[in-house]
Amino acid sequence: MRTAEIKRRFLAHFEANGHAVVPSAPLPAVDDPNLLFVNAGMVQFVPFFLGQRTPPYQRATSVQKCIRTPDIEEVGKTSRHGTFFQMNGNFSFGDYFKEGAIGLAWDLSTKSVADGGLGLDADRIWATVYLDDDEAIDIWHKKIGLPLERIVRRGKKDNYWSMGIPGPCGPCSELYYDRGPAYGKEGGPDVDEDRYLEFWNLVFMQYERGAGSDKENYPILGELPAKNIDTGMGLERIASMLQGVDNLYEIDEVNPILTRAAEMTGKRYGQAVSHVASESHPDDVRLRVVADHVRTALMVIGDGVIPSNEGRGYVLRRILRRAIRSVRLLGWREGPALPELLPIARDCMSPSYPEVAAEYDRISSYAYGEEERFLQTLTAGTTILDLAVTETKTKGGKVLAGDKAFQLHDTYGFPIDLTLEIAAEQGLQVDEAGFRRLMADQKAAAKADAQARKTGHADLSVYRAALEEGGPVEFTGYREVARESRVRSLLGAAVAGEGDEVSLVLDATPFYAESGGQQADMGIITLGSGRVEVVDVQSPLPGLIVHRAKVLDGEVRVGDAAFAEIDVNRRRAVSRAHTATHLIHQTMRNFLGESATQAGSLNAPGRLRFDFNTPGAVPQSVLTDVEQQVNEVLLRDLLVHAFITSQEEARKLGAMALFGEKYGDEVRVVEVGDYARELCGGTHVERSSQLGLVKILSEASVGAGVRRVEALVGLDAFGHLAREHVLVSRLAELFRVPGDQVADRVEQTVAQLRDAERELEKLRVQVVLAGAGGLADAARDIRGVAFVGTEAPEGTSANEVRTLVQEIRGRIPADRPAVVAVTSRSGGKASLVVGVNGAAKSRGLSAGDLVKGALSGRGGGSADLAQGGGVPATEAPALLTAVERAL
Repeated sequence: MRTAEIKRRFLAHFEANGHAVVPSAPLPAVDDPNLLFVNAGMVQFVPFFLGQRTPPYQRATSVQKCIRTPDIEEVGKTSRHGTFFQMNGNFSFGDYFKEGAIGLAWDLSTKSVADGGLGLDADRIWATVYLDDDEAIDIWHKKIGLPLERIVRRGKKDNYWSMGIPGPCGPCSELYYDRGPAYGKEGGPDVDEDRYLEFWNLVFMQYERGAGSDKENYPILGELPAKNIDTGMGLERIASMLQGVDNLYEIDEVNPILTRAAEMTGKRYGQAVSHVASESHPDDVRLRVVADHVRTALMVIGDGVIPSNEGRGYVLRRILRRAIRSVRLLGWREGPALPELLPIARDCMSPSYPEVAAEYDRISSYAYGEEERFLQTLTAGTTILDLAVTETKTKGGKVLAGDKAFQLHDTYGFPIDLTLEIAAEQGLQVDEAGFRRLMADQKAAAKADAQARKTGHADLSVYRAALEEGGPVEFTGYREVARESRVRSLLGAAVAGEGDEVSLVLDATPFYAESGGQQADMGIITLGSGRVEVVDVQSPLPGLIVHRAKVLDGEVRVGDAAFAEIDVNRRRAVSRAHTATHLIHQTMRNFLGESATQAGSLNAPGRLRFDFNTPGAVPQSVLTDVEQQVNEVLLRDLLVHAFITSQEEARKLGAMALFGEKYGDEVRVVEVGDYARELCGGTHVERSSQLGLVKILSEASVGAGVRRVEALVGLDAFGHLAREHVLVSRLAELFRVPGDQVADRVEQTVAQLRDAERELEKLRVQVVLAGAGGLADAARDIRGVAFVGTEAPEGTSANEVRTLVQEIRGRIPADRPAVVAVTSRSGGKASLVVGVNGAAKSRGLSAGDLVKGALSGRGGGSADLAQGGGVPATEAPALLTAVERAL
């Protein structure tokens, strides 16, 4: 049974049993500060489990895309570890509980294929339950009929579930399938989890946990508002069982990638006799890593993540580089490997996710670009490693230092296994223990930093209480800029007086909370006994709007009548910027293609910043065309219209959904005539002509594959052009040319200045070098060494000083040991350059040592020529004296 068919049957089974089919959330966990990626099927439902939001359905089912990387080093070594996987899940929000979950799981698992089930043999299914969960045991034994000898009690580590952070939790019951004696020992899951393979986890979610030190030690804060069900069936795992293969790497969505990698590298997969993944041949492990990671990269880039040095982008970069590294360790040396492998992954996944085929040009451009960069890293790293190996062998060493291997890995991204391989070829070992220690120290520091930054759901308790007390706050800012309201909550205070900073919640508000790149509204809230100035507005929980304000006069108390009025001029300026962002986004896509998707934005009064995905720099001619087309749209005076519709209908209309935003079943669509259509919760102008003018100021890189455009809108744009006009007019007057010739005349003048500077540089060098002969002739003999110590004219450049040292040294007979030291002063600092000839080096003198001695360890270079500086200019004579004394 193909994986896509298992997915279809799973959803159909639960839909037939009253569950709403919910689409997978994007892989990036945009709503959870503790997660980079969605790592479980229930993540998008956490607000429902915690009671923060009311679910629109009591029962739901989904097949959620997930990423887990903590055990990335185990990928390929076991049948259970994969980075990307799909989690079949069914969920109950205060509806059915243990008996319902167990019955639904058993029914789908054992029902015949002909009747729409999975057709598993009931006599080979085992169940595990939490230690004291007698209720679950009774259901399995008395209701389902599972023999007691196939029901196993297990502890908190195995059968008590949470996300690993503060949030919902509860005991669970897991289903295992006996794959037979070829896979291991008899005796159930406690004896062998390769033979007895877990395929479904039923979580009875009824508690909320707090922060803890590990998976087993954390406090239970209390019961959730309702008893819920969260189940997870690994789609890849059940596919491996139903397709009769040993592990997830051999199913229909993964194996073709593995097979192609084996063909490319001339390897034969499946060299071990055992069915157990942990006993595999090293080549088999590497082939699995390639297959898993290539598929993962396809799906991660497909959901909008691009390679970078931090956060999600760093995880993706690591996954891609592990795949590239593994295929090269398998022997591939024919250039880039991803163009051979990524199309196979696309063809495997597109039956379930057609978007990876539709977006393949964008996906592949980032993946191929990352491989090209990594291959350059490998080349540079190999060169540096070769130098380190040579240095080690020159000193008679047999072991490459652990800190050197760590530097290669940490600074240059050079993989440790390649370091080990290359060092071995040169007859050296590597201090792996030292390397691992440094890696562990770095990991521990990173973990401590991450833990310090974690907030967890429990930290939102004050906001949650405010939301539960009064319900969602009504936002009225789309239709009005002022309204009467009432102070519903003061967070962290009972009363606030003049000068106090306060966070307050109103019953209803026209103030827009910062979201989607749009800055928050500011303004004044007038109360019966005072006024507050609103300086920021945030929405820490869906439905809750918190005004952060300063009390200008009087007092603020809960229950006060309030009149909330936003700064209308600021709102209009921000709205112009937001509408302009939509137009620039659409126009960039018109010129650069559909892959130019928004990666971030800032909409501030009169200005905007727009980040978008594209592999390379945007030519100036394209930016000019984009700006012109946007302003032509303004002249068309198009109606800007917003309306609410379903996600499905919005997709049919072609509305763009932005990466990093999560949308509910109902979405708000903003249209600018027939030109742009986008999902958006922000505020906008009424007609395009109200923008007045859009002026693009700059375009630059902000990371690999991400570019940034900055622009001005409205009066800010007009003001910028007015200032430019004054500047051009002044330059035209100075150069005595028409305005349209100013650029040519400035370019011509700059070229003339550069020519003059080059001529001046030549003259300065000639002046400096003119005395080289006399200085060489006047060299003093210091213990058999010809020594020249002099100071160059103030302002002499570093290059000129080095040239002078080399010139003087070259005029002294080669068979006479010579040391030349020249100081110079510039910007209040003194520098020193020392040159040593071959005869002096034979006597053990080194330019590098002489510079470091004079500068107390600073500076450096070779034995022939070295330099340093940074000391006060007044110390220039002392530097020469120090070199002389060292001879």
